[in-house]
Amino acid sequence: MRVVAGLSVLAAALCLARPVAAAEAAPDVPWSAAATTQVVTEERRFTSGDAELAGTLILPRSDKPVAAIVVTHSASSPLGNASLYDHLKATLPALGIAVFTYDRRGSGRSGTKDAGGNFTTLADDAIAAVQSLKSDPRIDAKRIGTWGLSQGGWISPLAASRSGDIAFVISVSAPVVTADVQMIFSSTNHLRANGYPQADIDQMVATRKAVDDYMRGTASREAAQRRVDAAKIKPWFKYLYMGETVRDRAVSGWRKEIENDPLTNLTAVTVPTLVLYGANDAVVPVAESVERLKSVAGRMPEMEVHVVAAADHAMQVSADEKISLDPKYDGTEQADSPEYIAVLTAWLARRGFIAG
Repeated sequence: MRVVAGLSVLAAALCLARPVAAAEAAPDVPWSAAATTQVVTEERRFTSGDAELAGTLILPRSDKPVAAIVVTHSASSPLGNASLYDHLKATLPALGIAVFTYDRRGSGRSGTKDAGGNFTTLADDAIAAVQSLKSDPRIDAKRIGTWGLSQGGWISPLAASRSGDIAFVISVSAPVVTADVQMIFSSTNHLRANGYPQADIDQMVATRKAVDDYMRGTASREAAQRRVDAAKIKPWFKYLYMGETVRDRAVSGWRKEIENDPLTNLTAVTVPTLVLYGANDAVVPVAESVERLKSVAGRMPEMEVHVVAAADHAMQVSADEKISLDPKYDGTEQADSPEYIAVLTAWLARRGFIAG
């Protein structure tokens, strides 16, 4: 285990910038040598309900079936080739684990109809991805797990609670609070980091609460819209991650999101589960999430929780705080915390998912 952790730190330092180096052909130069791990990259399609989804499998060549990880998406990184997932493609195949990323339904090569905020649909897509890998003789059907960050960290446990085909769960930076609580925490920190006064923060919170109250049926749509109309002219409105028009709660995806308690889904998971947070995460209330996890730890002996020093929401330690909190950089994150990579791969090794 010590050796695996050491290799993981080295991989984090050297490999994260350019993923899947082993899959590329060796350069035609006199000093080139064949890589120890040969990697195959394959485009794949699979069906989930009424949708056909497209993805990419990064598979290490092996003389026996290997474990695999299906990636579930963060809200801002719906494409399988997003930089947020590069570290998995760069690190895990060399350790004997295949990585499967796909475009979320409604994005990229996976059609135009999205899930409408329905986490169950997204979880079922992940289950369908796992099932599509089970039929591949190069993959060990009993060692296929899921990895998800942020919203994906909600989807992965939900999928495992709905399917016996998922052998393990890795949940990264997923708040164990409801989505409305998480968004108020996140938007408050976005405004604070960008120097907005408390009066603006108070207006932002009142705006979000008005919309959330309408979604719960305790306030009117008109009152919520008035709050949004007053806020949408503010320079900080972009940090609310909400539209300018309050949707009918009968069809709103946001209503579906805030009605979902991720702790309920997590406690239904019985397979080995690793929950990771960044100590410097300004998007997720980590301290509150960890406390809620402690309250159920006695019922979840297969769960481990680890808070990574100096890491932000995307498991970055090198990103400037204002850049990491600026919406225009959403989808460009790259995990670069050596501690995160070490903990992740050491846990996989202890659980028997890394090739011996």
